[in-house]
Amino acid sequence: MAIAWVIGSGGLLGAALCRALRRDSTALFVPQARFQWHDPVALEASMKAAIEQFEAQLGDGTRWELYWAAGVGTMSGGEAEIQPETRALTQMLQLLGASTRLMSTPGAVSLASSAGAIYAGSTDSVITEQTQAHPTTPYALAKLQQENLVATFVQSHPNLCGMAARISTLYGPGQASGKKQGLLTHIARKIIRNQLIQIYVPFDTIRDYISADDAANAMIRSLRAQPDTRRFLVKIVASERPTTIAEIVSTFKRIVRRAPRIVTSANRMTSLYSRRVQFRSVVLPAPGAVASTSLAIGISQLMIAERAAFGQGTQGEYRT
Repeated sequence: MAIAWVIGSGGLLGAALCRALRRDSTALFVPQARFQWHDPVALEASMKAAIEQFEAQLGDGTRWELYWAAGVGTMSGGEAEIQPETRALTQMLQLLGASTRLMSTPGAVSLASSAGAIYAGSTDSVITEQTQAHPTTPYALAKLQQENLVATFVQSHPNLCGMAARISTLYGPGQASGKKQGLLTHIARKIIRNQLIQIYVPFDTIRDYISADDAANAMIRSLRAQPDTRRFLVKIVASERPTTIAEIVSTFKRIVRRAPRIVTSANRMTSLYSRRVQFRSVVLPAPGAVASTSLAIGISQLMIAERAAFGQGTQGEYRT
């Protein structure tokens, strides 16, 4: 029996993790009060209170899982934007480590990291977990720092294991509008408003798009399949289906039955991203396809959700 705590449950990935955990009847823990992310003192107090509540829900023989899916940092953000995330993660790990009951109970910590950021400077034709990390931005460096924090934490406590899930390009309904990322969501929202769509990379740029639900399922499955001999592992979570920007535009055209109004140009973000990115995981490879959602179905679901949100005037109100 397991009880899971998803930190960042209001975000794109966090909400998908909650859906996946509920589907397999995992007990979900929800703190009584929201975290005060922008106030470090209040944040620590709310984390302490939440950990005490989490402890109280542990039963005999219960394994606990913590999924860290919080954060508002992006590839284009500076160090000042991403450091509060790292500071908050540090606070959480320190408070968890001070809990005698949690540290004496089998548990696991899974961190949502970024494959696109960490391997941004790599020239390998196919990127696996054996590929050398090549960060090019403060965001990528911070993600590596966060991975190291989790690795050090779980390796210091014999009852714990952990995982850094390096996720490829995530998409799905519910992506916050305030984050400067999410090409598919950006295109969907512009189409609904009949506005011009600016794309800053060439049409032959290759990306790996994975739906939030598929990524969540892979994270949970991989964390639970981790062998006893591996206390901490790094796992690439990707659809492993390379897709060009041209294919994405064509898919939107088929679904909405009209050509999106595209404007291509370059800006400072263009150089942050590799032209061609293909991922393949060689760590705990899944027996079947990781991504069960085809891009066409995923984009269709995205358009339906974005139309509904637009009609209700709720676009951009998603909390992370």
